[in-house]
Amino acid sequence: MFRKLAAWWRQRQGDRLVIPVALWDEIERALPFLGHLTPDERARLRQLAREFIAEKQWTGAQGLQLTPSIQLAIALQACLPILHLGLDWYAGWVGIVVYPGDFVIPRRMLDEDGVVHEYDDEVMGEAWYGGPVLISWFDHPEDADGINVVIHEFAHKLDMKSGEADGLPPVHEGMSRRRWIEVMSTAFNDFQRRVDGGENTPLDPYGAELPTEFFAVTSEAFFETPELLKGEYPEVYEQLKLFYRQDPAPIQ
Repeated sequence: MFRKLAAWWRQRQGDRLVIPVALWDEIERALPFLGHLTPDERARLRQLAREFIAEKQWTGAQGLQLTPSIQLAIALQACLPILHLGLDWYAGWVGIVVYPGDFVIPRRMLDEDGVVHEYDDEVMGEAWYGGPVLISWFDHPEDADGINVVIHEFAHKLDMKSGEADGLPPVHEGMSRRRWIEVMSTAFNDFQRRVDGGENTPLDPYGAELPTEFFAVTSEAFFETPELLKGEYPEVYEQLKLFYRQDPAPIQ
């Protein structure tokens, strides 16, 4: 009952947002990886984006002035992974903090000798368990070095639905948790070997850092360059297709 009421309220709030058709078209043209969507899926994505914008608390950091264009671009990309899952997958947190480009997060690390090291970590985004999503905004997409910061960080949020991010989000009924672990672990180990060996991999080498980063990087590729991922790791592609309930690769 409560879930239905929350969904009704969210839809009502989203419907109150007046977004000109021209703005929708402008932002979507700048996101060519939405091209595989059917007209019905595109309409559903727009509705999810409206509700997402209305439901979350938005903050521009370091003087960044959030505009409808920025919010809409972020919302469309954030909602693409949950197009067939629903906004409940982003429940339990509300904050989205947007920075003008890369930003620095102070870190404290305790080494094995008990010595505390403090340093500044320059990042493009970060998702906090139970907390906000921090993302960089680039006026020129090429400044992001081919990284889709939004899809990457929101993939981490989906990963965290089962607890701390570990590359294993809650799998759906009909999926095999054992099969997911087998496929993703085998691919991750292979990818680590290739990156450590100095290979210039088509996928972002950052995915070799941890299983959770591999999930986020392959999620980026799944939506942006599906044929590349399918060619590199076809079994990973199949698992992500089952999880996201989408198949963005062009039909051969």
